Amino acid sequence: MPANFRSALQQFIREEAKPIEKYGHQPRLYALTKSIGKGMQYDDDVVFAAAWLHDPGVFGGHRPEDPAALTCWDHVHYACERVPGILSETQFPAEKIPTVLAVICEHQPHDEPTSIEATILRDADILEQLGAIGILRTVCKIRRDTRYATFTDAVQALRKSLDTLPGKIRLESTKRLAEPKIIALRNFLDAVESESAGALF
Repeated sequence: MPANFRSALQQFIREEAKPIEKYGHQPRLYALTKSIGKGMQYDDDVVFAAAWLHDPGVFGGHRPEDPAALTCWDHVHYACERVPGILSETQFPAEKIPTVLAVICEHQPHDEPTSIEATILRDADILEQLGAIGILRTVCKIRRDTRYATFTDAVQALRKSLDTLPGKIRLESTKRLAEPKIIALRNFLDAVESESAGALF
Protein backbone atom coordinates (compact mmCIF):
# COMPACT_ATOMS: atom_id res chain seq x y z
CA MET A 1 0.00 0.00 0.00
CA PRO A 2 1.44 3.42 -0.87
CA ALA A 3 2.76 5.16 2.23
CA ASN A 4 1.02 8.40 1.34
CA PHE A 5 -2.61 7.24 1.33
CA ARG A 6 -3.03 8.56 4.87
CA SER A 7 -1.64 11.98 4.08
CA ALA A 8 -3.83 12.12 0.95
CA LEU A 9 -6.97 11.46 3.00
CA GLN A 10 -5.92 14.05 5.59
CA GLN A 11 -5.32 16.62 2.88
CA PHE A 12 -8.72 15.90 1.30
CA ILE A 13 -10.53 16.49 4.60
CA ARG A 14 -8.43 19.56 5.39
CA GLU A 15 -9.61 21.10 2.12
CA GLU A 16 -13.25 20.01 2.39
CA ALA A 17 -14.05 20.49 6.09
CA LYS A 18 -16.25 23.56 6.44
CA PRO A 19 -16.76 25.28 8.83
CA ILE A 20 -13.07 24.96 9.62
CA GLU A 21 -13.51 23.59 13.15
CA LYS A 22 -15.04 20.45 11.67
CA TYR A 23 -11.55 19.44 10.56
CA GLY A 24 -10.48 18.73 14.15
CA HIS A 25 -13.04 15.95 14.63
CA GLN A 26 -11.20 13.56 12.32
CA PRO A 27 -7.69 13.62 13.87
CA ARG A 28 -9.18 13.56 17.37
CA LEU A 29 -11.42 10.65 16.46
CA TYR A 30 -8.55 8.63 15.03
CA ALA A 31 -6.41 9.36 18.10
CA LEU A 32 -9.26 8.04 20.26
CA THR A 33 -9.44 4.84 18.20
CA LYS A 34 -5.75 4.26 18.90
CA SER A 35 -6.30 4.67 22.64
CA ILE A 36 -9.41 2.48 22.63
CA GLY A 37 -7.89 -0.26 20.48
CA LYS A 38 -4.50 -0.47 22.18
CA GLY A 39 -3.53 -4.12 22.45
CA MET A 40 -6.40 -5.30 20.23
CA GLN A 41 -6.13 -7.00 16.86
CA TYR A 42 -7.86 -4.99 14.16
CA ASP A 43 -7.21 -3.46 10.74
CA ASP A 44 -5.89 0.02 11.50
CA ASP A 45 -5.92 1.00 7.83
CA VAL A 46 -9.68 0.41 7.74
CA VAL A 47 -10.24 2.34 10.97
CA PHE A 48 -8.05 5.20 9.77
CA ALA A 49 -9.92 5.50 6.47
CA ALA A 50 -13.33 5.28 8.15
CA ALA A 51 -12.38 7.80 10.84
CA TRP A 52 -11.22 10.34 8.29
CA LEU A 53 -14.01 9.77 5.73
CA HIS A 54 -17.14 9.11 7.80
CA ASP A 55 -18.41 12.70 7.82
CA PRO A 56 -18.07 14.60 4.49
CA GLY A 57 -21.85 14.78 4.35
CA VAL A 58 -21.90 17.24 7.27
CA PHE A 59 -19.49 19.69 5.60
CA GLY A 60 -20.65 22.92 4.04
CA GLY A 61 -20.65 22.50 0.27
CA HIS A 62 -21.60 18.83 0.63
CA ARG A 63 -24.78 18.95 2.70
CA PRO A 64 -27.97 20.76 1.57
CA GLU A 65 -28.27 24.43 2.48
CA ASP A 66 -32.07 24.39 2.48
CA PRO A 67 -33.28 23.79 6.08
CA ALA A 68 -36.14 21.56 4.95
CA ALA A 69 -33.82 19.36 2.87
CA LEU A 70 -31.34 19.25 5.73
CA THR A 71 -33.89 17.76 8.13
CA CYS A 72 -34.05 14.56 6.06
CA TRP A 73 -30.42 14.54 4.91
CA ASP A 74 -28.64 11.19 5.30
CA HIS A 75 -24.98 12.12 5.69
CA VAL A 76 -23.92 8.47 6.10
CA HIS A 77 -25.52 7.50 2.78
CA TYR A 78 -23.76 10.45 1.17
CA ALA A 79 -20.42 9.37 2.63
CA CYS A 80 -20.85 5.82 1.37
CA GLU A 81 -21.51 7.13 -2.13
CA ARG A 82 -18.40 9.31 -2.13
CA VAL A 83 -15.89 7.19 -0.20
CA PRO A 84 -15.12 4.47 -2.80
CA GLY A 85 -14.00 7.05 -5.32
CA ILE A 86 -11.96 8.97 -2.78
CA LEU A 87 -10.20 5.82 -1.57
CA SER A 88 -9.53 4.63 -5.10
CA GLU A 89 -7.83 7.92 -5.91
CA THR A 90 -5.45 7.41 -2.97
CA GLN A 91 -4.66 3.83 -4.12
CA PHE A 92 -6.21 2.39 -0.98
CA PRO A 93 -6.54 -1.42 -1.44
CA ALA A 94 -9.75 -2.08 -3.33
CA GLU A 95 -10.45 -5.25 -1.34
CA LYS A 96 -10.66 -3.25 1.90
CA ILE A 97 -13.08 -0.59 0.63
CA PRO A 98 -16.26 -2.61 1.43
CA THR A 99 -15.05 -3.01 5.01
CA VAL A 100 -14.46 0.73 5.32
CA LEU A 101 -18.01 1.35 4.07
CA ALA A 102 -19.42 -1.14 6.57
CA VAL A 103 -17.59 0.60 9.42
CA ILE A 104 -18.91 4.00 8.33
CA CYS A 105 -22.45 2.60 8.15
CA GLU A 106 -22.16 1.35 11.74
CA HIS A 107 -20.38 4.27 13.43
CA GLN A 108 -23.32 6.10 15.01
CA PRO A 109 -24.50 5.49 18.60
CA HIS A 110 -27.81 3.95 17.50
CA ASP A 111 -26.05 1.44 15.23
CA GLU A 112 -25.16 -2.16 16.08
CA PRO A 113 -21.51 -2.65 15.06
CA THR A 114 -20.69 -6.05 13.57
CA SER A 115 -16.88 -5.84 13.55
CA ILE A 116 -14.16 -4.81 15.96
CA GLU A 117 -13.25 -1.94 13.61
CA ALA A 118 -16.81 -0.59 13.65
CA THR A 119 -17.04 -1.03 17.41
CA ILE A 120 -13.84 0.92 17.99
CA LEU A 121 -14.90 3.78 15.71
CA ARG A 122 -18.42 3.92 17.15
CA ASP A 123 -17.07 4.03 20.70
CA ALA A 124 -14.63 6.77 19.70
CA ASP A 125 -17.43 8.80 18.13
CA ILE A 126 -19.42 8.50 21.35
CA LEU A 127 -16.43 9.83 23.33
CA GLU A 128 -16.30 12.84 20.99
CA GLN A 129 -19.83 13.72 22.11
CA LEU A 130 -18.92 13.77 25.80
CA GLY A 131 -16.68 15.98 27.94
CA ALA A 132 -15.24 19.36 27.01
CA ILE A 133 -14.99 18.49 23.31
CA GLY A 134 -18.62 17.44 23.21
CA ILE A 135 -19.56 20.77 24.76
CA LEU A 136 -17.50 22.77 22.25
CA ARG A 137 -18.84 20.83 19.28
CA THR A 138 -22.44 21.42 20.38
CA VAL A 139 -22.23 25.05 21.48
CA CYS A 140 -20.45 26.19 18.30
CA LYS A 141 -23.49 25.03 16.30
CA ILE A 142 -25.90 27.46 17.94
CA ARG A 143 -27.63 29.51 15.21
CA ARG A 144 -25.61 27.65 12.56
CA ASP A 145 -27.44 24.34 12.81
CA THR A 146 -31.22 24.05 12.53
CA ARG A 147 -31.24 21.84 15.65
CA TYR A 148 -29.69 24.51 17.87
CA ALA A 149 -31.49 27.86 17.75
CA THR A 150 -30.80 28.70 21.40
CA PHE A 151 -28.59 27.87 24.38
CA THR A 152 -31.50 25.83 25.70
CA ASP A 153 -31.48 23.63 22.59
CA ALA A 154 -27.75 23.01 23.02
CA VAL A 155 -28.06 22.21 26.72
CA GLN A 156 -30.94 19.82 26.07
CA ALA A 157 -28.82 18.02 23.48
CA LEU A 158 -25.92 17.78 25.91
CA ARG A 159 -28.22 16.43 28.64
CA LYS A 160 -29.48 13.80 26.23
CA SER A 161 -25.89 12.83 25.43
CA LEU A 162 -25.08 12.49 29.11
CA ASP A 163 -28.22 10.44 29.77
CA THR A 164 -27.97 8.07 26.81
CA LEU A 165 -24.47 7.77 25.38
CA PRO A 166 -22.46 6.25 28.25
CA GLY A 167 -24.77 3.24 28.27
CA LYS A 168 -24.12 2.64 24.58
CA ILE A 169 -20.35 2.22 24.95
CA ARG A 170 -19.25 -1.34 24.15
CA LEU A 171 -15.58 -1.69 25.10
CA GLU A 172 -14.08 -1.63 28.58
CA SER A 173 -11.19 0.54 27.39
CA THR A 174 -13.69 3.12 26.15
CA LYS A 175 -15.60 3.04 29.41
CA ARG A 176 -12.41 3.97 31.26
CA LEU A 177 -11.70 6.81 28.85
CA ALA A 178 -15.27 8.02 29.20
CA GLU A 179 -15.21 8.41 32.98
CA PRO A 180 -13.54 11.87 33.18
CA LYS A 181 -15.54 13.08 30.17
CA ILE A 182 -18.81 12.13 31.83
CA ILE A 183 -17.78 13.96 35.00
CA ALA A 184 -16.78 17.06 33.03
CA LEU A 185 -20.06 17.13 31.11
CA ARG A 186 -22.12 16.57 34.25
CA ASN A 187 -20.27 19.35 36.08
CA PHE A 188 -20.81 21.72 33.17
CA LEU A 189 -24.53 21.02 33.01
CA ASP A 190 -24.85 21.41 36.79
CA ALA A 191 -23.08 24.77 36.55
CA VAL A 192 -25.39 25.92 33.75
CA GLU A 193 -28.38 24.97 35.87
CA SER A 194 -27.11 26.85 38.92
CA GLU A 195 -25.95 29.95 37.04
CA SER A 196 -28.80 30.45 34.57
CA ALA A 197 -31.47 31.33 37.18
CA GLY A 198 -34.08 29.81 34.90
CA ALA A 199 -33.27 32.32 32.15
CA LEU A 200 -30.93 30.47 29.81
CA PHE A 201 -32.78 31.08 26.52
